[in-house]
Formats: sequence, C-alpha cells, structure tokens
Amino acid sequence: MSTLASRASLRRHPDGINRGEAGSGWLFTAPTLVLLGLFLVVPILMALWVSLSNWDGNGSPFTSAVKFVGLQNFGSVLSGGGLTEQNFGQALKNNAWYVLLVVPTQTVVALFLAIMVNRRVLKGRGIFRTAFYFPSVTSSVAITVLWLFLFSQSGAINNVLAWVGINGPNWFNEPSGIIQDGLAGLGVKSGPSVLTGNGFLGVSWWDWIGGPSVAMTAFIFMAIFTTSGTFMLLFLAALQNLSGEVQEAAMVDGASGWQRFRFVTLPQLRPTLFTVLTLGLIGGWQIFDQIYTGTQGGPAGTTTSPAYLAYSTAFQNQNWGQGAAIGFIVFVIIVAFTILQRFILRERKVSKRRMRLYNLPLSARDGGDKNDGDGNDDDPGMGVAVGIAAASQVNRAGGTV
Repeated sequence: MSTLASRASLRRHPDGINRGEAGSGWLFTAPTLVLLGLFLVVPILMALWVSLSNWDGNGSPFTSAVKFVGLQNFGSVLSGGGLTEQNFGQALKNNAWYVLLVVPTQTVVALFLAIMVNRRVLKGRGIFRTAFYFPSVTSSVAITVLWLFLFSQSGAINNVLAWVGINGPNWFNEPSGIIQDGLAGLGVKSGPSVLTGNGFLGVSWWDWIGGPSVAMTAFIFMAIFTTSGTFMLLFLAALQNLSGEVQEAAMVDGASGWQRFRFVTLPQLRPTLFTVLTLGLIGGWQIFDQIYTGTQGGPAGTTTSPAYLAYSTAFQNQNWGQGAAIGFIVFVIIVAFTILQRFILRERKVSKRRMRLYNLPLSARDGGDKNDGDGNDDDPGMGVAVGIAAASQVNRAGGTV
C-alpha cells in the first residue's frame, strides 16, 4: 500500500497537478499556442529582423541579398540628424502631448460617469449607461468623418463658438501649438534663444513645450469622447463589487462624501485604475486609424503619430527597416511607461507612524502582509481600515482633506 502511495506521489507535479492533468492542459492550450506563435511571435521576430537589415520590400527578407546592418536603422531614426530624425521627433512630440492630455482626462471622465450611473437615486441608469458607451462601439472611421464635419471651418463647433463671440479656428488646417497660440495672445510671439536654439530629435524645445497643434487637439477631444464609455464600464464593475459595509463604517465614523471617496473608495479601485491607465496608455501610443482617415499627418506633420509614421515610412517610402525600427521604439516606450505606472500605483506597507496616528494596532500591520516577498501590503482590508481611520480623523479635526 505504501509502495502505491509513493508511486502516486511521484506522478504528481510539485504544484499538486497530476502528470496526466498537466498533459491534458497542454493539449487543450496547444491550438491557441500554435495560433499565437504563427500570427504573433513569428511576425514580431520577422519585423525585428527587418529592423536590423537593409530589406527594401522586394522579395523575401530572408534571401542572401538582404544584409544585416545592425542598429543602423535605429540610429537614423534617433540620431541621424536629417529629415528622418526630425520627422520622428515631430511625431513623438505630437503623440506625447496626445497621451499626456487624453489618458488622465479620459480616466477622470470615465470614473465620474461610473460614479454617476452607479447611484441608485438616478432614474433610467440603463439608458445613460448605453448612451455613454455607444461611442465606444461605433466605428472609429465613422466617428472621424463625423468629427471632420463638426470641426470644419463652418461646422457646428465653430457656430457654437460664434454664439459666444469667439471666432473658431480652422481646426484641421491649423498647425500652431495651442500653448504657443496662448502665449502669442499675451504678446509672446517667439521663445528665448535657449529654447529655440536647442532641441531634441530635431525639434526645438520651444516646439516641444508649445503644446499639441489645434488639429491634434480636435483628435484629443475625439479620443476622450470615444473611449471614456469603455473605461466607465470597467470602473462601474469595480464599484459594484465594493462592499457596502465599508462605506457604512466610514459614514458611522463621520466621514464626508469626498473623504469616503478619497480614503475608502479610491484605494479599492487601485487595480482597476492601473488597468484603465495601462489600456489608455497603450491605445494612446497606437493612434493610427483616426490620423489615416482624417488628416494623414497634416497640417505640416503636426498630427503625425509614430504609428502613422511607421506606416508611411515602410509602405509609402519603401524604407521598411526604418519603419520597423520606429515600431519597436514605440514598443519600448509603452513598456517603459507601463513599468513606471506599476511602480507608482504599487501597494505600499502601512508605516508604524501612520498606524499610531490612527490608533490602529501595530499587530495588524504585520498580519496584513502575506509575507510573499514583494514587500507590499497584500491585504486590501488593511488599507481600507487606515482609510476609514484617516477620514474620521480629518473629520474630527474639522479640517479639509
């Protein structure tokens, strides 16, 4: 009997999975792994080779005529000193302002909408949820065409602005930056020599801080309009999973609505917030179809994105190596920002000083950490308890948050 038990234990995986179960798992996942390998991993490896070669688009990139050039394509894009570097710098500047303005704004708008439609006192919540989400499921090409009509010189937006005495711009034909336009209205028509004479990636620092162009600003409005509904659903699902008992405990302690939101609700939304910010960041750096349909990079390249630049460089200019290199540079940028977001939004231990400040037992701090080696407080209840204590402490002190 002991011999059979020992044999059975040998057949069992260290994680408690039998060898037969493990084999069945690999068998069921094999079709998906094959498809991912053929249509995801293999194309990525091929694109990587193209970015390191001098392939011109004729024939196969794996023939003997195609030579390995190393990081030459990356060097031309990042430090070539010519038009290629300047075009990439302009595209990077456009997209950086786009992400900087779109991601925070759409996150705030989505969270606000989720809180509004999650209120039980709101009648017709289903109608509002559908209305807010509808732009997200509409074709981006259709939305772009609609936006071209709304923001045309004689479009509805300029007509509304005319009612309040504002002469609207020619949105999709205005290349100047909105910050530079604002400074020009104050009499500052050019920047200091230290900003105009120096720059990065072929673009002066004065242009870098000049803000997005008027044309790109219209695309920023469109992105917020079309994506906020999707992220609203993510926040709504997270809000509906929150325990009502925690909110009631905070109310008993005298926390106001804003204090409950800041110290109790928002910390529990941290995983969803990270997901929304990450998805927004990835989508922001991949903007392509709106540019292709609307302006194709104009006016004067002020709506060109790295994704569109990679397309035009490869498919229109037949410079496939540089086009692939631009794609991988954008990939590195997305990964870097995602890691940075994860670091900023990571769970942190509750310090002993804060535990004493809110009169919570110090033993709870040690009990909250699951001691998994990541140095983080893995018990969300501990953070909520501190949040309730903080809200009630502030409320008793009669101060503001």
